Order: sequence, then C-alpha cells, then structure tokens
Amino acid sequence: MTLLLFGLFFLFMLLGVPIAFAIGASTLYALHQAGVPLMVVTQQMFQGINSFALVAIPMFILAGDLMAQGKVSERLVAFADSLVGFMRGGLSIVSVMAGMFFAAISGSGAATTAAVGSSLVPELKRKGYDPASAASLIAASGTIGVVIPPSVPMIIYAVIAQQSVSTLFLSGFLPGLAMGAALIAIAITQAYKRRYPKGTPLSLATILGTFKAAIWGLMTPVIILGGIFSGIFTPSEAAVVAVNYALLVSLFIYRDLTLGQVYRLLLRSAMTTAVIMLVIAMSAVLSWTLSSWQVPGAIAQSVLSLSTNPLVVMLLVVAVILLTGVFIETASALIILTPVLLPLVLQLGIDPIHFGLIIVVGLSIGMITPPVAINLYVASSVTQLPLERITRAIVPYMLGLVGVLLLVVYVPIWLGWSGS
Repeated sequence: MTLLLFGLFFLFMLLGVPIAFAIGASTLYALHQAGVPLMVVTQQMFQGINSFALVAIPMFILAGDLMAQGKVSERLVAFADSLVGFMRGGLSIVSVMAGMFFAAISGSGAATTAAVGSSLVPELKRKGYDPASAASLIAASGTIGVVIPPSVPMIIYAVIAQQSVSTLFLSGFLPGLAMGAALIAIAITQAYKRRYPKGTPLSLATILGTFKAAIWGLMTPVIILGGIFSGIFTPSEAAVVAVNYALLVSLFIYRDLTLGQVYRLLLRSAMTTAVIMLVIAMSAVLSWTLSSWQVPGAIAQSVLSLSTNPLVVMLLVVAVILLTGVFIETASALIILTPVLLPLVLQLGIDPIHFGLIIVVGLSIGMITPPVAINLYVASSVTQLPLERITRAIVPYMLGLVGVLLLVVYVPIWLGWSGS
C-alpha cells in the first residue's frame, strides 16, 4: 500500500495536480484500498490544523505583506546603503543586508525578495551592475527570510515535531547570519572581479538621517522577537502584535497605504493562508497514514542498514532535503519530509531543534533551484529578466548557501546558541 500511495502521489505531481490535492487524493485512495474507515480522513485533517501555534502563520504573512507593500523596505534599503554603500560593490552588500533586515519582519522568502528587489533593482541598473547577477543575489538573499525569525516554515516544523517555536526562532539567528555572510563574501569577490563602482562616501549625517527614517521599520523585529524571548507574549500573540504594529506604521506614521490597499492585502494574505492550511490538513492525514503503517521506522532502518555513521547518514538526509526542495515548494516539502526523516535523525541522537534548522535551511535553498524556485520567479518578475539568465547567475550563491547548510549540519555551535 505504501508503494501505491507514493506512486499515485508522484503521478499526480507529474500531471500538475496542486500539491494539497495530490497528497489528499493519493492518501485517500490508499486508505480506501486498505479498508480503513474514511472517517479518519476528516478527523486527522481537523487534528492537523487544530493548533494554537498555527494562528501565527496568517498573521506573520499579513504583517510581511503590509510592510512590503508600504515604504518600509525602501527606508531599510536606504539605511543599509548609508552603512556599506561606500564600498566597491556596496549595493550588492546592501541587497543582502536589506534582505536580512526584512527577513526579521516578514518570515517569507518571496516577500523579502519582492520588497528588496523592487527597491534596489532600478539603482543597481543605474550604477552598471550586471542585471542577472544582481537579480540572482536578491533572490538568494530572500532565502534568509525563512531562516531569521520570525519564520513561517519554522512554525510549521515546530507544530509537526512538537517543539518550542521560541527555541527554534532563537536558534535561527546564527544560521541566518551565516547565510548572509556567505552571500556578502561572494558578492564582494564578484564586485572586485567585475570592477563595480564605489557608492556614495560614508557620512555620519546620512547614516543618522536614514536611521531616523527607518527606525519604525527597524523596531518591528525588536518588538516581535523581544516580546517572544522576554516572555511577554507567545509567538502566536507576537504575530498579532506584528500586524497591529504594521498597520499603525503604514497607515498613520508613514502613511504609505490606503484602506483600499489594506483590504486587498487582507484578501491576498487570506488566500495564501488558505493554501498553506489546506496543505497542512492534507499532510496530517498522510503523516497519520505513514505512522500507522510504520513507514518512517522502516525508512530509518533501511538507511541505517547502509551506514550507522551519523556523518554519512546526515549527508544522505541533506541530499534528500535538497532534492525535494527542487521539486516541491518549501511548506509542502517540510510537511512531507518531517514525519519521515525525524524518526531517523532521532535514532542518530540528533536534537530535533538542530534538525529543524537543517531542514529549514535546506529547503530554503529550494527557493532558488528550478523548476520550483519561487524567489527566482519573483526576481524575474521584478527585474523583467528571463528566468534562464537569472538561473545561470544564481549558481555561485547557491553553492555558498549549500556550504552554510553543511556547516549547520556538521558544526555543533547552533544548539549552543539556543541554549539546548
């Protein structure tokens, strides 16, 4: 029955069936063939989304949309430019820094790519930067959006693995900073190789001026993450605070959003949330089915029969994560892989928080690996460049991020940061 289930799933995927329906239809048919009462489907769907932590998902999505639609991203870019724009290839570094700033607000890779790209692309073109390389760097920087907290994939993983969202958030800072550092190093190398121009001279007055203009946006992660880690509110409550703060800043302080735009953003966020929740509900049925048939345990034993060396097994796990991210979008891949791989890594003695970092960072790289590469599509839309050109230019940045992923897997400093 397991072969039937996965065979149908991949068949539906090849036919272009949406991921939620591919999961649901293949699982439903396999259960029917196994003689399982189908009432279990609705029960597990409800159980899968019956979690208070999931309330944070629509709220963080909406907060990110509100910040991206307004002028917050432009002010963050200006502030980053005042700090490092004087260097050769400074705008490349600004792309990464702005992505990291916005990552601490949105929790979404696509939103980060769109916000930074729309603000920086015209200036990058004007300064003579290679358009494809600039677009690919912005897309690569967008991957940090799901690693530096708040992070929607981290919330999903925490719910499935029954781990603390706050602990996972706190553990995400160092990997996110490492990703940013890798991208900056590659960008600086290319800037000197291509002799990109230096930017405006360093000026304390400019730094103070842009900081003053960006302070409301910079305060967003301070309020959200400070409130979570100080225990003032939970991650779910923090998401609601983020929405209210974003509305306050956009409507009454910066005044760059109208009520009509807010209404359209509410509809867009609701549709995005509906898709994610449907995938989670369908995947809950799949997880229950696989657990009932003891599939994760069988997979774990099969892998361990190849090698009991944790270094080798984790390399195989990383390969599976990266390959899955190529074909399935982040949230769906996370929901499918977690119940399958988590029992395996637990047998190796890997901390579940550590594995959460591994799978989130690994799947974030899938955002820039075609054919399912949402960040590349967003960057292509923003820059009006063919996807093929951006894809060729993304290779060095992708390799840098894979290097960071291997550090996350094999260098045990991340859990020390989280206090585990």
